Amino acid sequence: MKARLLLIDGTVFTGTSFGATGESIGEVVFNTSMTGYQEIVTDPSYCGELITMTYPLIGNYGFNREDNEALKPHCQGLIVREHAEYASNWRNEMPIDEWLAMHHIVGISDIDTRMLTRKIRIHGTMKGMITTSEEPVEVLLSRLQDASLRTDQVAQVSTKSVQISPNNGKRVVLVDYGAKHNIHRELMERNCEVVVVPYNTTAEEILKYQPDGVMLSNGPGDPKDVPESVQAIQGLLGKVPIFGICLGHQLLSLACGADTEKLKFGHRGGNHPVKELASGRSYLTAQNHGYVVREESLKNTALKVSHVALNDGTIEGVEHKEFPAFSVQYHPESAPGPLDNGYLFDRFMTMMEGK
Repeated sequence: MKARLLLIDGTVFTGTSFGATGESIGEVVFNTSMTGYQEIVTDPSYCGELITMTYPLIGNYGFNREDNEALKPHCQGLIVREHAEYASNWRNEMPIDEWLAMHHIVGISDIDTRMLTRKIRIHGTMKGMITTSEEPVEVLLSRLQDASLRTDQVAQVSTKSVQISPNNGKRVVLVDYGAKHNIHRELMERNCEVVVVPYNTTAEEILKYQPDGVMLSNGPGDPKDVPESVQAIQGLLGKVPIFGICLGHQLLSLACGADTEKLKFGHRGGNHPVKELASGRSYLTAQNHGYVVREESLKNTALKVSHVALNDGTIEGVEHKEFPAFSVQYHPESAPGPLDNGYLFDRFMTMMEGK
């Protein structure tokens, strides 16, 4: 079946439908990872987005139950150069076409993803539509122009109730803005008792659990769309060690008086080099974000820059000068890799031990 990708500027790509049929509207972004497509499409941080994979063949090792990063995917659609009709891997349980259809996610293949990626790099991310409808382009474009992108993505993906995973180590409250499963796994591997709470949980409610530390998770969208989370973090600073990841990093920065801004096309992929200023070492990191902390906004705050992106010099990590709190813009829990940055969880453990 034919499918079309329509961009808000009127550009039309015609390709082949796979996954679910129908229509989906979202922000068109690109990811440069060569592997890990299952973890990417199940990452809640992609809520509301149409994901373009720059690697040309996607789906060749299929899908399985173990590699999901959420209970269900939240992305709006998948855009690839070629999707593998047959998966070849001993862990494969389902081909990509069947998996996407099961989760009602539309996909389009057989289009020039290099051209699309170059367009996004030049003009920035933009609203788009994947559709299997045969309606005229003018009708589709009018519907796309009238559609509004959601701003409540965090509320969509966050847990609705408190979930506790008992263990015999430190108790960590994980504030779920769209947390990937691997954050939970990394904490459990360090014998932490993990208490997952909704994004809008107040500081008072969090402190009632008597946590040894608080983890601010990754999540989708603009950090300024969740002001209640900023207020909660302000109430936690100085009272308990804090570690923020991705959206959690941005929210911690906002809570300390810094500002954020949207990047032209974001950072999404598993091959982004980051420099840790204290050690001078560089790490390859997994990233997925469209917003960044403005460096000049840190001048009158209690934060200092700890990590920078080597590609464009943007902030990739901050530390609080007075309180035990730090954060990174990238994903130290990986899933997909690289696995270079797990040491940050060990640093969080040391912080909770008061060393």
